[in-house]
Amino acid sequence: MTVRSILSTKGHQIMSVEPDAKLSAAVKLLGEKKIGAVLVMNQSRLEGILSERDIVRVLGERGASVLDEPVAQVMTRKVVTCKETDTVAELMETMTTGKFRHLPVIDNGKVVGLISIGDIVKRRVQEYESEQEALRDYIKTA
Repeated sequence: MTVRSILSTKGHQIMSVEPDAKLSAAVKLLGEKKIGAVLVMNQSRLEGILSERDIVRVLGERGASVLDEPVAQVMTRKVVTCKETDTVAELMETMTTGKFRHLPVIDNGKVVGLISIGDIVKRRVQEYESEQEALRDYIKTA
């Protein structure tokens, strides 16, 4: 199973904010959309990623006044990405090793999607359920 197959089901929607957006606006977007991260993009160029962990870390370090600062001051700048041809096994290894839960998907230098650990788990569960159903059908017809 590849990233492309997950995106074909999930879709290619990307939630993003601009680097100069206030952190409070990004927090509001995360809450409204019930998501754990947003991409930080300047026009169509990926500049960083902002996750719930980034927000909690900076709130703990600098307090609530940080909510008035630009996202660029808080975001993770060194963004690990993946390709549509990457396998789920590769993604799980990358996410586990890097201790993060979101990977932007890049194709020809352009962001085409965002994969979360939740997307991977959901797809794996569907895969296992499908296999179990096939085995039940096989046993019934044997």
